[in-house]
Amino acid sequence: MAFAVRHLSVLAYANGFTLWHYKAPKDPLEIVTTNNYFSEGADMLTTGDLMMVTAADGARIVAVAMADIETVILAPLA
Repeated sequence: MAFAVRHLSVLAYANGFTLWHYKAPKDPLEIVTTNNYFSEGADMLTTGDLMMVTAADGARIVAVAMADIETVILAPLA
């Protein structure tokens, strides 16, 4: 399965920062957290946003390390 915008939702927004939740019912974390998985939603994401990802095999919180017109790179929180 691929990224589906209907599974992406805003949990909180303030001062240009957004906390997102993405539910990937069939994709594993390894796939969901790869670079450009979210490229179709790149116009909605901003560098510095945080995303709670719920996947078929677990959950993770990641940061949007880079988001531009067609590229989204995620980074794990340290």
